[in-house]
Amino acid sequence: MTFQVYDTTLRDGAQREGLSYSVVDKLAVAGLLDDLGVGFIEGGWPGAVPKDTEFFRRARTELELRHAILVAFGATRKAGVAVEDDPQVRGLLDARTPAVALVAKADLRHVERALRTTAEENLAMIRDTVAYLVAQGRRVFVDGEHFYDGYRHDPAYTAAVAETALAAGAERFVLCDTNGGMLPSQVTAAITGLTARTGIAPERLGMHAQNDTACAVANTIAAVEAGVRHVQGTANGYGERPGNADLFAIVANLQLKLGMPVLPEGCLEQMVRVSHAIAEIANIAPDTHQAYVGAAAFAHKAGLHASAIKVDPLLYNHVDPSVVGNDMRILVTEMAGRASVELKSRELGLDLAGHPETLSRVTSRVKELEAGGWSFEAADASFELLVRSELPDAAPARPFALESYRVLVEHREDGAVVSEATVKIRVRGERVIATAEGNGPVNALDEALRVGLARHYPELREFELADYKVRILEGSHGTGAVTRVLVETAGAGRDWTTVGVHPNVVEASWHALVDALTYGLDRARV
Repeated sequence: MTFQVYDTTLRDGAQREGLSYSVVDKLAVAGLLDDLGVGFIEGGWPGAVPKDTEFFRRARTELELRHAILVAFGATRKAGVAVEDDPQVRGLLDARTPAVALVAKADLRHVERALRTTAEENLAMIRDTVAYLVAQGRRVFVDGEHFYDGYRHDPAYTAAVAETALAAGAERFVLCDTNGGMLPSQVTAAITGLTARTGIAPERLGMHAQNDTACAVANTIAAVEAGVRHVQGTANGYGERPGNADLFAIVANLQLKLGMPVLPEGCLEQMVRVSHAIAEIANIAPDTHQAYVGAAAFAHKAGLHASAIKVDPLLYNHVDPSVVGNDMRILVTEMAGRASVELKSRELGLDLAGHPETLSRVTSRVKELEAGGWSFEAADASFELLVRSELPDAAPARPFALESYRVLVEHREDGAVVSEATVKIRVRGERVIATAEGNGPVNALDEALRVGLARHYPELREFELADYKVRILEGSHGTGAVTRVLVETAGAGRDWTTVGVHPNVVEASWHALVDALTYGLDRARV
């Protein structure tokens, strides 16, 4: 039976606190998920949620899916209502999707206390709705809500729910860990018990896991190893409470660890791009430490790791990062040895293998600066400038020389706060004095420096300050603390990060700003 990868980012994933997709967002996310090659995209609950009704209407003309089938989500008919008269069932048909997913109570306690109906009526609701939708030409999936808790409470009844759904024509019955409380061994035991009790082939079962025990991905893999051939998850693990099983980790594990080609050829390498694009649409910063797709997923910090990676990258990488669209990174920190510095330099296009003395100087300099609070881990641009300054044929370190700078902050009677900066620099033999205002001292200093350099370096117009972070270093206290400043600059289709450290936050910022402009101008000339 064909393996099915089923995404529910647009429905279950949208239940994450603080996340809200517009219809346009949902259409864009669906397109990205199709690029990844998932088999099914659950688009929402038509009839119950107006936004989802609109999504399905627009999807018919605006979405051109190459790999995925769109699925409308809903519930079984209400107790005591004929299926053909139930408005939400009609809403599923009106969505005109090839497939529908029905949520059904699989825990007798929920049937009696939440639905307030009988065990027999719940089974009839499942049977009637599945049979009706199948007769209307729809592929039907049934999500057994609270399956695992229900199976532990009353295995006979929960098994009857699964049997009823499949006998009525459901393509797959999905075992939902709705409360997210299961562990992998419990998932395995429940699936083994269900198939032994009923004779249901495990291939006709699916798995939907919440992440309340941080085991959602592991539980899903355990289900597959027990024979399940339908998995559900969400992009980046988005969802209610701690979230859902991360679909990216699921498919990467299945494909790379278990050798199961669950995505079309060439799609797995789209994973990082799709993950970050969906995060951007959701307005959620990507998790840098997320498995497979995070920026730090293949980042190595210890010098011991770097020494081994220099011989063979797979000695410390569990897979080749490129197969999921990621890259290996070497982080240069106080833990760095010569191998780390050499590998990081090579990553930046600077080969120090033939310059052992330079390599030693850079390694010593990094350790010295890091001991004083500098951090090159997130500031590749500053590290590259440091390496270039130590090369035998080093170009002049800066495009200008500082004579002095001054920053004033004025709090006016009307409550307005205005910052003004003046810089005195020498540029190509010319003494330049420039003044500018800003919404803060660092912004004013940045503007004044740009004014002073603009005539000689017009490419500066393309650069803009994209982000600015200040951190008080550990072991420092009060207003006299040493500060570290990270500046992210964007321009000419790329961005770069620089670092500055000093007890004075303005001076720390000055170091980071000078590195930012120096690096940008250097790259502009390449």
